[in-house]
Amino acid sequence: MRLIKELIQRAAYIIALSCAFVGSTYAQQTSGPSNISIVVPAPSANNPPQSTTASPPSSTTNGAQSAPSGNQPQTQAPPPGSNARPVTPAGQTEQSVQPQTQADQQTRGTEAPAQTQPQTPQGGQPSQLQTEQQPAPQNPAQPTQQGPAIAPAQAPQPPGRESVPSLAPEELLNVPQVAPGFRANPAEPLPELGRVGVNLSDQRPLTVREAIEMALANNRDIEVARETVKMAEFDLLGARGAYDPRLSSLSYYERTNTPTSSFLSGGANGVVTQADITNTARIEGLTPRGGGGYRVDFSAIRLTTNNQFAALNPQYPTALTFNYTQPLWRGFRFDSTRRAIEIAKKNLSLTDAQFRQRTIDIITQVQRAYWDLVFALRNLQIQQTAVRDARTQLEHNRRLVQEGMLAPIDVVSAEAQVSGYEQSMYSALEDVSRAENSLKNLIAVSRQSPIWNVSILPTDNVDVEPPTVTLTDAMDAALRNRPELQQANLAREINQIDQRYYNEQTKPQVDFVGSYGVVGLAGSQNSSATNNPLTSSSERTVRRLTR
Repeated sequence: MRLIKELIQRAAYIIALSCAFVGSTYAQQTSGPSNISIVVPAPSANNPPQSTTASPPSSTTNGAQSAPSGNQPQTQAPPPGSNARPVTPAGQTEQSVQPQTQADQQTRGTEAPAQTQPQTPQGGQPSQLQTEQQPAPQNPAQPTQQGPAIAPAQAPQPPGRESVPSLAPEELLNVPQVAPGFRANPAEPLPELGRVGVNLSDQRPLTVREAIEMALANNRDIEVARETVKMAEFDLLGARGAYDPRLSSLSYYERTNTPTSSFLSGGANGVVTQADITNTARIEGLTPRGGGGYRVDFSAIRLTTNNQFAALNPQYPTALTFNYTQPLWRGFRFDSTRRAIEIAKKNLSLTDAQFRQRTIDIITQVQRAYWDLVFALRNLQIQQTAVRDARTQLEHNRRLVQEGMLAPIDVVSAEAQVSGYEQSMYSALEDVSRAENSLKNLIAVSRQSPIWNVSILPTDNVDVEPPTVTLTDAMDAALRNRPELQQANLAREINQIDQRYYNEQTKPQVDFVGSYGVVGLAGSQNSSATNNPLTSSSERTVRRLTR
């Protein structure tokens, strides 16, 4: 095998030498002798073409260029960045055989006499492509050029930039390089497949049901929804409390001194003094039907006085009163109390629907996060397998290159493929961290929960069996069970309740009012009644007569 390779290499070397010899011989026969052979770099965008050949004079009149004709063809400037000039078929053949200098190409390609001047590449340094040196002149006094001196032609400007000056490379902004000369070290090991703050050795198996139960028990949004339902229940209880009877009582003590100016006022010393202790009680409420209201009042007083005309001292007056008011038109069928109760009922149903919707959303998010974690873990396994297979293929390609079965570029391609798979593997690891954090955020109590430091291991298998349900049944179930539709219906019913109440308020108010009362009086005989100035004289006469 090695002998065959050496023979092939030698034969290729001999063929290359033969081709070079034949090409050089043909070029010398075609070009003829030349004393000066200077290689000039091909014109490009960075090195514009510089013409040293004398162009034939053109006929102009008053500084205007003559129109092109058969005797004077139109000349065009070469496009910017182009290193080719219009040549003849002979010149094209010579260029394809062996590269020539710019002077030879101009001589053969355009078939016009030209004198070549030595040129150097841009930057002032001699060109590396120069293979021949100019021989020293035999006579320094003898001029090297014949005829009048011709100024070199100016390089054509790029189209569209005649009015825009271009900056030299040294005048451009000095942009600093970022990490110059950086090369990756293949000997360094790759970062470990770990996650910050997670102990991969501490794994916790978790099922979908367990994740849902933890989310429903620990999720703050679910707690807020539960408290909202309790608030709606208390609102309904408070609205129904309008029909509970209300009991109120009042007790107070009062003493008054009233000056008098007449003996008929009953004051012994010109002042009437009264002291009383008053107690009142009231029971009132509303009736659930008809919108009526009742009220029962009771009062009891103990009164003491120094009035000589009072027959009872102390006195105990009492009173009992019953009142009832019944609407006959406005408020008879529907009033503000019944409106508040009906709206509280609808709000309770509305909050319950919102709680169900929030629960469904949490369960859906937990299931999605759980299966996203399963997908991310499976994707990470696939990427690790791909990296292992790519490395195996890289080692295989290296062995084939050493044996001469593959080109070295195949090794570079395999290395690039390994790097791509390694990058995909670390991207898959990042996806695993994101999916696991999303699931933990739904099921963890707080950020101090121990579940943040463990690695979750899903244990449920994917159920790939499609559900057996028709489109009609699915639509009916959605219309019955969707909380959004239930909330919309409840909002419509609340609007209907308000409409009914405000229509009731447009009616005139006509009420029936009934009242019944009982009063009583008790007390002790006034001991100062014997000193009554109106009856004292008659009492003395009565006592004398009775002796």
